[in-house]
Amino acid sequence: MLQFAQKLGRKLEAQDVIVLTGELGAGKTTFTKGLALGLEIHQMVKSPTYTIVRSLEGRLPLHHMDVYRIGDDPDSFDLDDYLFGDGVSVIEWGEMLGDDLPKDYLEVIFDKYSKDLVNDQEREIILKPHGKRYEELVNNL
Repeated sequence: MLQFAQKLGRKLEAQDVIVLTGELGAGKTTFTKGLALGLEIHQMVKSPTYTIVRSLEGRLPLHHMDVYRIGDDPDSFDLDDYLFGDGVSVIEWGEMLGDDLPKDYLEVIFDKYSKDLVNDQEREIILKPHGKRYEELVNNL
């Protein structure tokens, strides 16, 4: 998963928005670590659960957000400053933002499922592009 996310990270541009959807422990923060490597970021990536946003510097800034705790109050922080700035926005639990999400973004859906009877876990990642930019991005992976 890290290698795939790193490959995607190399193709990201300023103002790209990635929405990570999946249950707790599905791999959203691990995926973000791979994106960070693709953006030439070598700082520690950890979930911004309590800080809402952590920004890291690399080839492009990475704004890693976890909006789970803001509930239905997306105005509690300046989302637009990140979405329309000079970096890449990665939003864990972004589906909770509803209409406050931009029209165009890439949704990465993490689906944990049982691989066999001993309950070893595998992860399936589904890429769901919203808009032409993200359709092209997915087709070029």
